[in-house]
Amino acid sequence: MRNSWRRLALSAGLALAMVASVSAQRGLEIYSIDVEGGQATLLVSPDRESLLIDAGWPGERDARRIMAATKDAGVTQIDYFVNTHFHGDHFGSVPDLMPILPIRTLVDSGSLTETSERSVAAFQVYAKERAKGRHLIVKAGDRVPIKGLDVQVVISGGTPLARPLPGAGSSNPMCKDVAPQPMDPSEDARSVGVLVTHGRFRMIDLGDLTWNKEQELACPGNLVGTVDLYISTRHGLNGAGNPALVHALRPRVAIINNAGKKGASREHFLTMKSAPGIEDIWQLHYSLVRPGVPGLRETSDPGGPELNTGEALIANPDDATEFPLRVSARTDGSFVVLNPRNGHRKEYAAKR
Repeated sequence: MRNSWRRLALSAGLALAMVASVSAQRGLEIYSIDVEGGQATLLVSPDRESLLIDAGWPGERDARRIMAATKDAGVTQIDYFVNTHFHGDHFGSVPDLMPILPIRTLVDSGSLTETSERSVAAFQVYAKERAKGRHLIVKAGDRVPIKGLDVQVVISGGTPLARPLPGAGSSNPMCKDVAPQPMDPSEDARSVGVLVTHGRFRMIDLGDLTWNKEQELACPGNLVGTVDLYISTRHGLNGAGNPALVHALRPRVAIINNAGKKGASREHFLTMKSAPGIEDIWQLHYSLVRPGVPGLRETSDPGGPELNTGEALIANPDDATEFPLRVSARTDGSFVVLNPRNGHRKEYAAKR
């Protein structure tokens, strides 16, 4: 009898070791989903837990696209949903998504500060759905407890980390050359920003965080450190992409979650393109030339060839398709980016 128990224990131990080995081999999977200029980024940990950062616009379309990504990833629920801020292009599809894809825990900064009738009405719809699941309010320094990843909140509700993360904190020489912009009273400036770490691989997603709050993460010292993957803040619009932060992050790869006529604006695009250590910019959409709109600088910047990355690195050349971009990351810091539209993939070797 004693030997039987020993055999059972040995078998269980081998099974756990095999699961751990398979988990390590899987790595981290990231899907930047095309939600036409909103945001929806799906992460699946080596332990097969899922984290969805934002959920795109209201309606069935974006819920369906998120479902397609989860199906491709082989997950049947969202373990954690991080709502970066209370704007409809970031949480809009939650009511459409929850009936078809369980969301176990909803994570956000707490409550709405905007007072317009439109903002309040949209938030009330989200809050009703939020009440159906577990709810976590996070502040800078907290962690989202997803198995297999370290997901650190670096800013929330307008308040950044109180002290630098390990290995960060160096003085930032760019701070003296970057002037603040007018204060942003919108929910954008209160975005929940997360740093996701998988071994030596690091990715940052700051939602729609705007210029002055980005500067608080970067100046006078860099609170975050460097990253491998930068999900462009605020879809690559102006009013975000503060060079003091983007250049301090030193991303190897940037992904712009833009639409054909939203995001990937001139200054932000050129800031990413000139960042130290940048190897490639990938885009969800080709950025179209659009006419100027007086008084609305952020959406009136031209697109065109000089303000787009290479064709092979663009998921959707127009609005007729809905391809995501997919990243597979390993613990040694190496990763692959795949464009499913054309099968183009690029390997980024581990840093030495």
